[in-house]
Parts: sequence; structure tokens; C-alpha cells
Amino acid sequence: MSTVSSPQEEALASVVIVDYGLGNLRSVTRGLERAGADVEITDDPAAFAAADGVVLPGVGAFREGVENADPLRKDLLEVAERGTPLFGICLGMQMLLTTSEEGDNDGESAVQGLDLIPGTNVRFAEGQKVPHMGWNELEVQREHPLVEGVDGRYAYFVHSYYAAPDDENATVATTEYEREFPSIVANEAGTVFGTQFHPEKSGETGLQILRNFVEICAEE
Repeated sequence: MSTVSSPQEEALASVVIVDYGLGNLRSVTRGLERAGADVEITDDPAAFAAADGVVLPGVGAFREGVENADPLRKDLLEVAERGTPLFGICLGMQMLLTTSEEGDNDGESAVQGLDLIPGTNVRFAEGQKVPHMGWNELEVQREHPLVEGVDGRYAYFVHSYYAAPDDENATVATTEYEREFPSIVANEAGTVFGTQFHPEKSGETGLQILRNFVEICAEE
């Protein structure tokens, strides 16, 4: 299935949103269009290969997300291998990691994420209010083009699990919620990255991040 958005005048980059049955596809599309992208929603691997950048959205549980996206696993790994910018949002970000405590409950065996950013998604501590929901501050920890102009600004979160990368250098920005957790992560090459929050719901902060992403895609 493929849906092409209304073309932008002088679009800066072409971006594909991966349609695997989960995610706020329309709101992400509108945000990316405002940021200057020509957007296509599709599950066609040929479109992944032709795009300047790929977005993996997601809302819901880790197991369901991984299982839904599994037919596209090889194609998503090829996106990363080519160095095409791959941007995971919320659950999509968690799926970039190796595994999740959420995928290993009720006696079920753990499911494997894409393992593009080695690590595990862990649940907030017992007794801590979950989900973490609402606006919270981003504290940039290291340089990355995705976070230009957003240090100290606020983004919108809805989640009960957070990323714990094996390599602390994978953490681009953190947020405080009774404990400090990574709210933006990236691989060593900087071409695979994700936000735990929803940029499409984060007002001007989110729009700035989406603009940064489109500029990254335009430069590739």
C-alpha cells in the first residue's frame, strides 16, 4: 500500500513513512510536510531505496510493533546499511534497539528489535507513575544535526519504557522523569536515530526537529 502526500513546492527532500500498521501516520505526514518534505506513506521496499530519508513511526507495544514490521526487517536494515537517514519515533525508536523488557512478559520469549542501536528498552521503576505523559525538557548531551536549536526546549511524551543503549555515546539527549533517561538516541555513524517523544505533537520544538531531519535528508 502506498499513499503520496500533496507535493510540496520545491520540497527539500523526499521522505518515506513506513506503513506497517501502527503509528500516527497522518500527523507525522503533516509535520514533515510543514518541515519541507515530499512525503510518501508506503510499505514498498523500492520506495525505501529511492527516498532521501525513512521514518519508522510507532504507537503501541514492542512485541506487536516488531512482529508487524518483521516482513520489512531486511529492507529496513538495508536502509541503514546504505546510510540513508532512518528516524524512529516513539515505539519506532524503541524498535531500533536490540530488545525490550516489554517483549518478554507473561511467559513469552523476548522478541528481537532491529539491533541498529544495541541496547534494551526498560520499564520505569516500580512505584513510578506510568506512562510518562505530557511535556518535558530535552537536555542535549552531544552534537548531532537532529538536535540543532532544541536544547532546553520541551517535547511531548507518552511512554512506559525507555531506551538503555549499551554504548552511552548513543545518547544524544536526555530527559528527567524521577530519573534521567535517553530521549534521543543515535548510532555511531549518526545516520540511524530516534526520539522517544512525538515530534509531530511537540509544537515548535517538534517542528524544529522535523526540519532538522529534512535537512539531514537533503544533505545525504
